[in-house]
Amino acid sequence: MCNHCSSHHQEHRHHNHDSDGVTLFRVFVAIIILLVGICIHFSGWVKFVVYLTAYLISGGDVLFKALRNILKGEVFDENFLMGLASAGAFAIGEYPEAVMVMVLYQIGEYFQDKAVEKSRNSISELMNIRPDYANIESGGNIIKVSPEKIKIGDIIIVKSGEKIPLDGIVTEGSAVVDTSALTGESRPVELKEGSNALSGCINTNGVIKIRITKEFGESTVTKILELVEHAASKKAKAENFITKFARYYTPAVVIGAVFLAVLPPLFTGAQFSIWFSRALTFLVISCPCALVISVPLTFFAGIGGASRNGILVKGSSYLEALANPDTVLFDKTGTLTKGTFSVTKIVASEGVSEAGLLEYTAKAENFSNHLIALSLKAAYAHKINSEEITSVTELAGLGVKADVCGDTILVGNDKLMNKYSVEYKKASEYGTVVYTAKNNTCIGYTVISDEIKDDSVETVRSLKKLGIKTGILTGDNSVSADYIAAELGVDKVYSQLLPADKVLKVEEVLAEKCKGHSVIFAGDGINDAPVLTRADVGIAMGALGSDSAIEAADVVIMDDKPLKIVTAVRIARKTMQIVKQNIVFAIGIKALFLILGAFGLVTMWGAVFADVGVALLAVLNALRALRV
Repeated sequence: MCNHCSSHHQEHRHHNHDSDGVTLFRVFVAIIILLVGICIHFSGWVKFVVYLTAYLISGGDVLFKALRNILKGEVFDENFLMGLASAGAFAIGEYPEAVMVMVLYQIGEYFQDKAVEKSRNSISELMNIRPDYANIESGGNIIKVSPEKIKIGDIIIVKSGEKIPLDGIVTEGSAVVDTSALTGESRPVELKEGSNALSGCINTNGVIKIRITKEFGESTVTKILELVEHAASKKAKAENFITKFARYYTPAVVIGAVFLAVLPPLFTGAQFSIWFSRALTFLVISCPCALVISVPLTFFAGIGGASRNGILVKGSSYLEALANPDTVLFDKTGTLTKGTFSVTKIVASEGVSEAGLLEYTAKAENFSNHLIALSLKAAYAHKINSEEITSVTELAGLGVKADVCGDTILVGNDKLMNKYSVEYKKASEYGTVVYTAKNNTCIGYTVISDEIKDDSVETVRSLKKLGIKTGILTGDNSVSADYIAAELGVDKVYSQLLPADKVLKVEEVLAEKCKGHSVIFAGDGINDAPVLTRADVGIAMGALGSDSAIEAADVVIMDDKPLKIVTAVRIARKTMQIVKQNIVFAIGIKALFLILGAFGLVTMWGAVFADVGVALLAVLNALRALRV
């Protein structure tokens, strides 16, 4: 199959089951007529008509497509090769062989199409998030309407067991939803009034009303489906190689077949019909179906396998780059860490309990909505009586001063302690240190820091096992960055970087990388758009519902797990391994059979079996990329 095989199969994919049935029926009828012709020894024009009828029933559509494509200027396609080979066989009186070429070709095409269809259906099932309907209330009744008809501001109802069809905000009710279709993991998420509801999630219990904030075309589910459907547009080098190879290969084998038919009889006096028959066999064998179908299908299956794991790859070129990274660079906050601050350490002075220290600290911060204050109150986790707290003064850049139950409490940084001449022992801890003084005596300090994600250590360790270097690019201070790097075992760390500085650092790493390898950057996709774009592969982390992340990155990981980067690399490596297997297998078998065909060691029947068999094996091998 030549450089038009892809369009041929695109056409085939749109065939319905009825047309498949018609093809099988035509093949069945042709075989019956062929058997009649073989069993009953007709002679003369009756024999010709019987075999011609079988030939046209089995291959009339192939001849029609070949003629249509020739008129369009598309000469060297599979229909042309099969039409030329079978018509030639018919012309020299090899009627059964001509019919069987078409019959076997049609059967092979049928099974190839079924294999391709199966792979696409598997991917569709893995990404089974397209909603069928939306419920709206009308006249006291709930009616189902197409999601496309819902407008921003409309209220929809989602019952237990139903998919959320569009993005919105919960206005009434509560439910637990399954996000696995988006994230690749069955992680229950509770939705209540005011929660963001994302399309594609499944309501597992309860009934909720949602006010729509995005029309169907802009919803999360539609963007994800568009990504998967359009992924084929970004072609890998391997795919481009196959396209160029087919463009030159097919005319070359046609010219080779002409030489094979003409030169031996011309120079050796051999019988023309023998070499003409060998040339026709040579043409049948030459179809590069296995290559042209299986290589793009392997990439498609790899992208589908990644989407099953909650990893959206925007094209096969990025999958190819993911397979061979030299270095993976990470943003720190929100990528390797949770991006949520919490109390990680409480150090109380002698004679003071940790609970007592935390109580005074939280009460002094009661009226503040600063992230640090919220973290302290969350750690205290008790209801605070506001009447106990008076004379609250917030001191910008320092902290807070308040009277708590008659005691003067200072809560803040070392500058606050120095301002009020409080004696304290300076702490050197990772994170933000909050000192607390009671009546001008330091009673201890609390450390608030961003927690490392549970799988960050495993991510770095796994990347190193795969022979990949790691680094951190962060705008945070060197103490925090160095601490995280040491905890995770990251090779290099660059701190206090502005977005422009991150781009420069990525360019430095790109300049130092090994030839044929890539540099990956993983960030939150919102603040890191420039550096995501500059890296060979930009991976947006935790992008569930984030439009900017989906648009900025080459790969989108739909949950917050950095370990999915390792999964993405493994999927890419397996995909590329299968691509190489199919290229070597297809070209090797073709070369062998072309030589055998040229020397008359393979018949026309064997040629068709070789062509169809190699293509089917390559397609089945390609489908392995769906499973990791």
